[in-house]
Amino acid sequence: MQTARLSKWWADFYDHDVTWSFFHSPVTVLATIIAIVMIGAAFGAPYLTDYRPFEPGTLSLMDAFLPPAWEEGGSMAHVLGTDGQGRDIFAAILYGTRISLIVGIFSVALSVAIGIPLGIIAGYATGSWIDTLIMRTADIQLTIPPILIALMIDGVVRTSLSGQMHEELAIPVLIVSIGVASWPQYARITRSGAMVERRKDYIAAAKLIQTPAWLIMLRHILPNVIGPTLIVATIGVAVAIIIEATLSFLGVGVPPTNPSLGTLIRIGNNFLFSGEWWITLFPAATLVVLVLAVNLIGDWLRDTFNPKLR
Repeated sequence: MQTARLSKWWADFYDHDVTWSFFHSPVTVLATIIAIVMIGAAFGAPYLTDYRPFEPGTLSLMDAFLPPAWEEGGSMAHVLGTDGQGRDIFAAILYGTRISLIVGIFSVALSVAIGIPLGIIAGYATGSWIDTLIMRTADIQLTIPPILIALMIDGVVRTSLSGQMHEELAIPVLIVSIGVASWPQYARITRSGAMVERRKDYIAAAKLIQTPAWLIMLRHILPNVIGPTLIVATIGVAVAIIIEATLSFLGVGVPPTNPSLGTLIRIGNNFLFSGEWWITLFPAATLVVLVLAVNLIGDWLRDTFNPKLR
């Protein structure tokens, strides 16, 4: 009986439109596997390597600039080589990827937390001064590249806090900077959905029985508009990771004592033309693969849940 139920559940699950689409898209399956492996390796770094690349007391300058294990002079103890401080590149990539993922995920979560409520309010109050204020603010912000907004916020924080305090708060500041810089796109998408929903009969019925506006937006409009926004947010994670890597590469992101992938690329770039290519190549390749995998998953979600693209 249990086996029959399990077989029926699997058959129903496999025959579902979304599941069928996923398993019949080899690129999406491969991207998902790569993303899961990279995320699991990043957050399971303490169990995958004995090296602690961001603890100065564990580093040895005698192991500095070791090439990858397959190169002459390489060592199996450091498969991908070491940098100028004797830091194991493989371990640094694992810990750096974790920081990049944390910044990317939480900054998008902040953007969504700001953009969805403002988008619903603007869509529900279409034509009012509230709608005009929110959307004109979003339009003005969209004319400024997110990187410049993040740079401005980071600069203000740097001048307001001491160097040590800013280093301790670097990751939260980076999350807030990217999150505040990216909310308009989520607000615009949510507003479009809210404008469609507010014209439907069930919203008119809710108004007829004098349901408060905030309850209509929370109970009726939000569940119907949040889906497309969250799908776009998947792609937004990849964009946020790139923004973080760019800021860190410019030296205004996370500190060198706790570097992300962008910081590792910047550090390796200083040695690129002196022959130590592995210091920057492997972190850069990791960043490319991670962003590409997340983008492919986001593209599949967008295509699958958009009826017009079926």
